[in-house]
Amino acid sequence: MADAIAAGLVALRPWQPSDREVAAQLIAQVLAEYGLGWEPEGADRDVLEVEQSYWQTGGAFWVLEQGDRLVGTGAFYPLPVRGAGAAEIRKMYLLPEVRGQGLGRALLQRLEQAVAAAGYQQIWIETSSLLKEAVSLYESEGYQPATDVHTLRCDRVYCKSL
Repeated sequence: MADAIAAGLVALRPWQPSDREVAAQLIAQVLAEYGLGWEPEGADRDVLEVEQSYWQTGGAFWVLEQGDRLVGTGAFYPLPVRGAGAAEIRKMYLLPEVRGQGLGRALLQRLEQAVAAAGYQQIWIETSSLLKEAVSLYESEGYQPATDVHTLRCDRVYCKSL
């Protein structure tokens, strides 16, 4: 399928402070769809503190926009606990109505490009086995199962060397 981002069907742009609440609601909605809880004081605190969690650490947080509506998110930041050359891709969520169009794959590939351009050699992703589409995507893109999950709601961790 053609890359929906490259085709201009959706716009990928940097997160802005005015996106804070909408991005948080989008992520909470997708988590709820899979029976996972929104954790504003835990695993999802970074969504409410993008400036500190991403911008000030050398990471990036992006949103996917269709028209004037946010339909997805994706981010990465350094992950020193996994080594000096490690980054973690986080917060890859798409609303149900835009899934199946290649957006997840296109977003993941752009995040990987940004991680590589920032000089990292490894990408880590933690996820839940309940997110079957995400698990399938990561595995099809060459992510290898690893160990040592750090996020309570996650039961899988993947790594990919660049």
